[in-house]
Amino acid sequence: MPTFPENAPAEIAVAHSVTATDLAELAEVLVDCVAGGASVSFMPPFGHEDAKAFFTKVAGEVARGEAALLVARVNGRIVGTVQLGLALPPNQPHRADVKKLLVHRSARGRGIGMALMTAAEEAARARGRSLLVLDTALGDNAERLYTLAGWTRVGVIPGYALFPDGRPCDTVVFWKNL
Repeated sequence: MPTFPENAPAEIAVAHSVTATDLAELAEVLVDCVAGGASVSFMPPFGHEDAKAFFTKVAGEVARGEAALLVARVNGRIVGTVQLGLALPPNQPHRADVKKLLVHRSARGRGIGMALMTAAEEAARARGRSLLVLDTALGDNAERLYTLAGWTRVGVIPGYALFPDGRPCDTVVFWKNL
């Protein structure tokens, strides 16, 4: 992943379709996040083909209207992403799950994560969703971001998942009314 000038703005958009180039760039972001120790459901060994397979599945969900995929681009290249899970039971038409907020390590510290979350909230509202739910690793930078963005912490589930290095990971659950 190339580095970008610190003043290069990020453009956030909903991806209505996913190209082969998008798949490769999304995969690069996911591989970087996992390599950096992010607790985002994947365990090593985890490579580019694994990440492409994951985002190919997401692209299908987007095409079927089961998910919304938002991307952050700097100089035309994807450096971050977040998803809205929209395929929920009939008794939850007002809700969406926020999934896989990812920002490449070379693009962090610029507000891209917050911009993605703000855009995800707007995309949820546009789809008639008024309640969002998410979870993250306890103590992770994302936990601080969600708190700053006005999300309400529900609680902590001990040992809910594993970090990529195999250690138990306590998980924090958040919600937000829009």
